[in-house]
Amino acid sequence: MDNNEIKKQVEELRRLIEYHNNRYYNLDDPEITDHEYDLLSLELRSLEGKYPELVHPDSPTQKVGGTTKRELRKVTHDVPVISLQDAFSKQEVEAFVQRIEQELQNPVFVVEKKLDGLSVLLRYHNGVLTEGITRGDGEVGESVYENLLMIPTVPKEIPTPLPYLEVRGEIYMSYEAFNEANQRQEESGGRKYQTPRNLAAGTMRQLDPSIVKERNLDIFVFNLEVSEGMDFASHSVSLDWLKEQGFPISPDFVICTNADEVWEAIENIEKTRWSLPFGIDGAVVKLDNLQERMRLGMTSKVPRWAVAYKYAPEQKETLVEDIHIQVGRTGRLTPLAILKPVNIAGTTVSRAALHNQDYINTKDIRIGDTVVVQKAGDIIPQILQVKLESRPSGTQPFIIPDTCPNCASPAVPEENGADIRCTNSGCQAQFIRKLIHFASKNAMNIEGMGPSSVERLMIEGYLESFTDIYKLADYRDELIEQGVVGKEKGTDNLLRAIENSKQNDIDRLITGLGIRNVGRQSARVIAQSFPDMKALSEAEYEDLISLPDFGEIMVQDILEYFAQPETLELLKEFEKLGVNMKSKSLETQKDKRLEAKTFVLTGTLPTMTRDQASELIQNHGGKISGSVSKKTSYVLAGEEAGSKLAKARNLGIPVISEEDLLDLLNR
Repeated sequence: MDNNEIKKQVEELRRLIEYHNNRYYNLDDPEITDHEYDLLSLELRSLEGKYPELVHPDSPTQKVGGTTKRELRKVTHDVPVISLQDAFSKQEVEAFVQRIEQELQNPVFVVEKKLDGLSVLLRYHNGVLTEGITRGDGEVGESVYENLLMIPTVPKEIPTPLPYLEVRGEIYMSYEAFNEANQRQEESGGRKYQTPRNLAAGTMRQLDPSIVKERNLDIFVFNLEVSEGMDFASHSVSLDWLKEQGFPISPDFVICTNADEVWEAIENIEKTRWSLPFGIDGAVVKLDNLQERMRLGMTSKVPRWAVAYKYAPEQKETLVEDIHIQVGRTGRLTPLAILKPVNIAGTTVSRAALHNQDYINTKDIRIGDTVVVQKAGDIIPQILQVKLESRPSGTQPFIIPDTCPNCASPAVPEENGADIRCTNSGCQAQFIRKLIHFASKNAMNIEGMGPSSVERLMIEGYLESFTDIYKLADYRDELIEQGVVGKEKGTDNLLRAIENSKQNDIDRLITGLGIRNVGRQSARVIAQSFPDMKALSEAEYEDLISLPDFGEIMVQDILEYFAQPETLELLKEFEKLGVNMKSKSLETQKDKRLEAKTFVLTGTLPTMTRDQASELIQNHGGKISGSVSKKTSYVLAGEEAGSKLAKARNLGIPVISEEDLLDLLNR
């Protein structure tokens, strides 16, 4: 078949799939079965995988829209995707090896790095990549095929065209790629990502494959699951074969014959852990012989032939050189330990939050102390303990001051709380953070108005209140000339984002105002309960306390905020400037099929964020709660669901998937 014939075949497949998509999604009158549709999709994927030059953004395999439900469908695994038994000590590892030695003669082990990423299964038919699936619950996962095509190190075709091949790997993000992604976030004013692992997992569930390409994900393959037409005696030999096929395999695995060698390999991996260009959280010990694995089998939950050793967080000693006080947007005074820089978990740590006076007193942290520091979850620096034997003479207990370090106004302890707050609502340190919060992605979502832009605009005198944001267009030429937020393109992009934010629903405005104890979720409940900001400002205690998950403290904070004359003036000014003051969600919420239903969300959903799912539920009259109880109607669970899922099952509460939710809404 020549190239022209292949091109015609690809175009005909695309035409057929688009036709059947329209019959299925728009006309609700499918002409073929799901299986027949899947065969068409499989054929198109196979050709596009074999001839990547024919892949086009308009192809049904690339588009997000009508085919989303099919392309992100649930896929049953051919082989259950199992988890491993964890070990946390040398003794546990030795016990594992000794148990194997008692059952087998001269067993051989393979020790590998345990990458911190997202587990996926890759399927190949006749040497061509045809499917990629997340782990899911081990029995059923989600298709991420289109996103895998965007990862350069995932082979789209292999030289040995076995009838069917399935391999398991770990999608990960290198530290370099993670830092680049965070730099882009900072430049656009977005919130920084917390960990490479979470960002990699979230990226693989994006609906837009171009985002996957932009974020430079990578893969290591660590297991051969199915290989029709070829048998292997050992795991190590299968890895070598996979490497010959072009797969990046589990890096630098080590073959061992006894417990001492196994432990030495684990220790050697730990020594190099923080010099690696990617994150690992342990080492995996596996029996090498595949027949012996089958002989040992599994317990009810885990294989008996492997164990995962988890490394403890790295801890180091350093010096508390000073303690600074930061002022947050709500006026909260937060002590911050300034540390002598020390390298922990691959990065330099020079600061650690001390939270409040109770925290400082409990640990008795003083300036000049030698302290033990680690990163909680390898992310957030925290002081574990003070080395009292190293404390120099003359140190004094640290007391958070009773005046604001920024504006010198009185700072007073909260009633029934551990926090201390500045009493001056006009404090500049508070206001900078309030403005940053107002413009943030979860609030008014003004792209390009990040911390550096806000601070520069304040220094140059353009921002003295929230409403000044909506007057910046009057100074366009000045801003461009001075380059305050960039030249012409950067300035116009910011002004356009500001103008667009005027049309936001009021839940974003309520979030942006920064009312104490009122977050995005609570703001959305308010927007669906009051027709406009005027009605909210006139609300009484009984109107608010009846809202789902609204407690006494939150209600009092809302009432106090709207009782202030300056709040009412601010709202009037916003309205004059064209900022939307009416609840769009209340106006459009005609469909209340989820009314009187309470949902709890947990885990990572395949095609939407939890925030988007919450909005969808609330737009159909449902309520969102943060905790599972007997009053919960459904628990919406995604991958890696936590304790909420277990509690729901114990209470007999229905657990549904994203697809189940969409089915509820489509009935």
